[in-house]
Amino acid sequence: MLVIREVVAELERPVILFSGGKDSAVLLHVALKAYYPAKPPLTLLHVDTGHNFPEVLEYRDRQVGRYGLRLEVARVQDYLDDGRLSERADGTRNPLQTLPLLDAIAEHRFDGVFGGARRDEEKARAKERIVSLRNEFGQWDPRGQRPELWSLFNPRHRPGEHVRVFPLSNWTELDIWRYIEREQIDLPSLYFAHEREVFQRDGMWLAVGEHNTVRANETVETRTVRYRTVGDMSCTGAVVSDAAAVDDIVRETALSTVSERGATRADDRITEAAMEDRKKEGYF
Repeated sequence: MLVIREVVAELERPVILFSGGKDSAVLLHVALKAYYPAKPPLTLLHVDTGHNFPEVLEYRDRQVGRYGLRLEVARVQDYLDDGRLSERADGTRNPLQTLPLLDAIAEHRFDGVFGGARRDEEKARAKERIVSLRNEFGQWDPRGQRPELWSLFNPRHRPGEHVRVFPLSNWTELDIWRYIEREQIDLPSLYFAHEREVFQRDGMWLAVGEHNTVRANETVETRTVRYRTVGDMSCTGAVVSDAAAVDDIVRETALSTVSERGATRADDRITEAAMEDRKKEGYF
């Protein structure tokens, strides 16, 4: 909470990236607590790929209405429709989020963008500072990070630049779930075990849906699964699990030896440095 209050105090137009996933849900909860009983002075921003799980969009809108918050949505589909972006051959839209994100930051003049990314998710994110400077093009230079000795954070920036802020950087997936359990935070239903039609591709269980075309050599099965992370339906895999309650997930997560992104996100497998390449371009 201190990170949020201290950094927001030095910003003019802060925003929270809110995807409806568990990390952004926890980040929003922390922000709400930081300013309770007032509303937090932060807008919410969702970069909508158009391939989102319906449960996540329903949860996003429910939380916005519940707390009376302002939501801005940047839609990848708008960029595809007017030719600013083109569909990828692999069908995933997650890597296409960068341009809509940077345009939304510029349009609304957001100078501080809060995200729920954690260092344990992926090795490129392990290089990220809690307060990370982005240049006038929204790009990240991992070699140009500011020191954060004694938990002192510097969000100062020149006109045209902005900072990304990751208050949950040092949390682990297990920390997230223990906090959700303690605070009884509401989440989208797909995080909990449920029956779903899925098929296996590249070692992952993908959901059957309008954004996933089942190939001739793939078999559709009904399995009890849940999701550890949220992204495009076309690149986010489920895990076979009977964990239907938060305490079940806490126990399951404590035994896991693979991060949620490493286990279930195809977009991070494009190249060895897929996430770092995208972050340098402006991705969150």
